[in-house]
Amino acid sequence: MATLSPADLFEYLKKQWLLYHLENRLFRFMFEPPPANEWVALDCETTGLNVNTDEIISIAAVRIIGNRVMTSERLELLVRPERRVSAESVRIHQLREQDVAQGLSPEDAMTQLMHFIGSRPLVGYYLEFDIAMIDRALAPILGVDMGLPQHRNEVSAMYYDYKFRQLPTHQQDRRIDLRFATLMNDLDLPLRNAHDALNDAVMAALAFVKLRQLLAAGK
Repeated sequence: MATLSPADLFEYLKKQWLLYHLENRLFRFMFEPPPANEWVALDCETTGLNVNTDEIISIAAVRIIGNRVMTSERLELLVRPERRVSAESVRIHQLREQDVAQGLSPEDAMTQLMHFIGSRPLVGYYLEFDIAMIDRALAPILGVDMGLPQHRNEVSAMYYDYKFRQLPTHQQDRRIDLRFATLMNDLDLPLRNAHDALNDAVMAALAFVKLRQLLAAGK
């Protein structure tokens, strides 16, 4: 094995530990080396914001290859929840109980999502929440509560780095507005209707591509 940095060595050892504990061997593909310059942006709509009790009702994912957002290579799934969809959550994502009643079971949705992602690194806006929801739904399928092994790219963190670099030293304690709409407008990217899983995944993908270019250019 080539010499690894401490961070890379930690990631390597973590992946080996997860692979060792993986009970469902059909998902070994998640641990294979990812295709070069490919990522998957994803977003979930849920019945609420509690990662321990709420459920996923919609998932969208779109592939990114190089600097291109491949909207033709996307996945859109409705997921049938076990509990009722509250009126409060319908006001946010517009998905009613009858809209998701014929959706996939969580097991079928997770299986399709994992095969779409493969081992590609993930991209998202406040991805931590989506990952927590997916991890919980995925655990019964994998046979272990191990979490997704793919590397994660958080768009809001990339935007923070980009804005922080632009601040003069005496202003670096300023608060940076990380709201999605602010981010998209500031990057001069199209703003779609939010709280739609596909729209949010595509916007995160567009922001990722642009921020990756800006940060690589040292801006």
